[in-house]
Amino acid sequence: MTTTAADSQFIALLREQVGHELDAHQQYVAIAVWFDSQDLPQLAAHFYRQSVEERNHAMMIVQYMLDRDLPVTIRAGNPVRNDFGSILDPLQLALEQEKQVTAQIEAIFRAAREEGDALGEQFLLWFLKEQVEEVASATTLLTVARRAGDNLFDLENYVAREQVGDGGESADAPSAAGGAL
Repeated sequence: MTTTAADSQFIALLREQVGHELDAHQQYVAIAVWFDSQDLPQLAAHFYRQSVEERNHAMMIVQYMLDRDLPVTIRAGNPVRNDFGSILDPLQLALEQEKQVTAQIEAIFRAAREEGDALGEQFLLWFLKEQVEEVASATTLLTVARRAGDNLFDLENYVAREQVGDGGESADAPSAAGGAL
């Protein structure tokens, strides 16, 4: 049951996901800036990297849509949260955001499958794998922060010492429109 671009739920969700990824990019910039303002350079650097990774994800979807001659729309972003009450707040927000993105990617994958879009399914496999890593990394970072308690030096040392996430480096990653940053 192949559908046209005009009535494809898969394409509509994919187009929306570009916006979701750009929203995640902006939210991670805001989190990074907040950590910078708290003199936590390792956490700031981590979230600056995360912001670039989310931007790259958006541009991977854009490139895929361009390659398939699908209409691309870049929408205005949603507001981001800039103020946090504790070190745990932005880390919890990051974990919730990654879980939400995982659910979004799963829904897009299901739509591709229901519409018989094998190319769409194949494209999304990398994103599904990536989201497993993203949720695991965010969960670990929040757990370590809870264990560190008020000792932020331990948390900063952990982030400096351990590689949290893959930094967006993946040999099998899709191409990003304009090139990955």
